[in-house]
Amino acid sequence: MPGTEVEYDAIVIGAGQAGGPLATGLARAGRRTALIEREHVGGTCINTGCTPTKTMVASAHVAHLARRAADYGVRTGPVSVDMAKVRQRKRDIVEQFRGGGERRIEKSDGVDLLRGEARFVGPREIEVALHGGETGRLRATRWVFVNTGERPSSPDLPGLDGVPTLDSTSIMELDAVPEHLLVLGGGYIGLEFGQMFRRFGSRVTIVQRGPRLLAREDADVADAVADILREDGIDVLLGTKATRVSGGPNGEIDLVVQGSEGAAERVVRGSHLLLAAGRTPNTDRLNLTSAGVEMNERGYIVANERLETSAAGVYALGDVKGPPAFTHISYDDWRIIRANLLEGGSVTTAERPVPYTVFMDPQLGRVGLTEWEARKQGKNVRVATLPMTSVARALEVDETRGFMKAVLDADTDQILGFAALGIEGGEVMSVVQIAMMGRLPYQVLKEGVFAHPTLSESLNNLFMTLD
Repeated sequence: MPGTEVEYDAIVIGAGQAGGPLATGLARAGRRTALIEREHVGGTCINTGCTPTKTMVASAHVAHLARRAADYGVRTGPVSVDMAKVRQRKRDIVEQFRGGGERRIEKSDGVDLLRGEARFVGPREIEVALHGGETGRLRATRWVFVNTGERPSSPDLPGLDGVPTLDSTSIMELDAVPEHLLVLGGGYIGLEFGQMFRRFGSRVTIVQRGPRLLAREDADVADAVADILREDGIDVLLGTKATRVSGGPNGEIDLVVQGSEGAAERVVRGSHLLLAAGRTPNTDRLNLTSAGVEMNERGYIVANERLETSAAGVYALGDVKGPPAFTHISYDDWRIIRANLLEGGSVTTAERPVPYTVFMDPQLGRVGLTEWEARKQGKNVRVATLPMTSVARALEVDETRGFMKAVLDADTDQILGFAALGIEGGEVMSVVQIAMMGRLPYQVLKEGVFAHPTLSESLNNLFMTLD
């Protein structure tokens, strides 16, 4: 490759949850494809996102249950957490998943997996700085696909350069439990890690600038989440701005915070600081302007409903084109490309469902419109709610925190949105999502026959509250 320009039918930059399947799918369709990855196959999800975090959430849940053993009539001794073992378990599962993805790509005829840094040098022309030190040049005769994802952001906070910090990647490499973890940010990343390390044995303080956690949720859902975290012993500071940070007298971290405008500042002292207040797209080293690819003010690639960018033959998939930043959305982007470019279809992102789950405990599963969004759109809304204390299965396993909420169109009886803050909330949400995909009126779930005693059976009771 060095010194020559190699032509491919397609070039995929980034082997994430869209890029990997896309490369092998193109190859199966007879398109010679180059897949360029600068770090790890699998992208954020497998390496630093879904897979490792949920593995560690599982370890934290076991610690939590062990401490609650007496509630179930089981005697146990003192509970301690071996963070080195937790970390190794996480590493092993990540390596298993990553290795499987690499083997699938390497066995795929028609795909060249190139390890290195890619940058555009012209329309559909790519320069690759290979890890071996050589530089190659590639040209796509048909398409280039960008699937480079995001990375954790660092906020503009005075003093930050002078103290050690953690992000959503580095925190998973700790080999000891922090004494007091300060979490800057009240989104799903901050909440999952905050509760996780509280269960590992840390004192935890979450600092959220906005008035509520999980800003996209309805107020009743967000308030219930805050109540649950406080019940777990987490300090949740809402409407609180971090103004500066510095090192403490004994190696601690002093985070200066301020509540309402004009309120007195105070110091929250911790042993570790997790920055969980945003993410940045990996576009800064792609030299996108040389290819005529437009970006927005935050650096995300601008793409239409068919994932086309402003440059002919260049597509953006996954987080690099902006929210919603979920693995399943990235994978669905690949399906859209497959349908449109390989199967002669005409598929877009318009009106596709965007389900997601916050893997705190209990889980928050969400799909469709919130009540606030539905009312803002002028819809005639009905709302059904059911506390988890009224769910038989939740009572049997002594996991009764949270509630379910369905938002309905009163004129059509269609389910507009659903939230399940409760045990296995993501799984219950998926049942409702299927009904929404089939455009079933809520009465079908109300009268449905579900196995007893399951969590899904509680949907009968939820929709009966509308009678």
